[in-house]
Amino acid sequence: MTNPIYAIGDIHGQLGLLKDVLARIERDSGPDARIVFLGDYVDRGPESYGVIELLSRGLAEGRDWICLKGNHDRLFEWFITPPVPRQDPYLLVGYHWFHERIGGIETAASYGISCIDRVRQITLAADMRAAVPDSHLRFLQGLRLSYAEAGKFFVHAGVRPGVSLDRQDEEDLLWIRQEFLQDDSDHSAFVVHGHTPVDAPDRRANRLNLDTGAAYGGPLTVAVFEGDEICILGPSGRIRL
Repeated sequence: MTNPIYAIGDIHGQLGLLKDVLARIERDSGPDARIVFLGDYVDRGPESYGVIELLSRGLAEGRDWICLKGNHDRLFEWFITPPVPRQDPYLLVGYHWFHERIGGIETAASYGISCIDRVRQITLAADMRAAVPDSHLRFLQGLRLSYAEAGKFFVHAGVRPGVSLDRQDEEDLLWIRQEFLQDDSDHSAFVVHGHTPVDAPDRRANRLNLDTGAAYGGPLTVAVFEGDEICILGPSGRIRL
């Protein structure tokens, strides 16, 4: 019998939800479970600091956790990495990390930084870098772009159809949407992703979307992969998809 693999969708600063699903996994499989986190740990929710602290400590303690990078995690990392804050060119025109729809204000607040009006971004970046523990920056810089195991390809946003999995571009792995979501071709592995909020786990023939909108008041979803079976791990146990 194969050991299960668990995957957790986009967390977005929802520390309480994260603790709840980790407790479910421990009840289901014990403290040594292999868990793949699909990225977007920060922004929008109130406790980005607490989420990164929990995950970075877990890795330091030797937990069997694979933490992938989401586009929001890169926005945070780029803003606080010296010498100057970087903006992601994949953001829509007029958007920036502190735009009300992106969530950087909430992340900064979780580190004790208030984003007052008329402050220069370079000053704000320096203040944030001073507030962010070195361990958190190392966590962000060490996040993986993808992880493959047992015929599954775990990634934040998705993959570019027609491109082999070992030649995927970072921008697509973090940002792609419609070109991937509307494609039903075989990607040579079953893709497990988040990034695009859905009302419930969305399983298709070639992929599974686990972003169920924790950033907007929805649940945080965890899936279990064991052999050929895929389940959602709810409060009362496994529910087969």
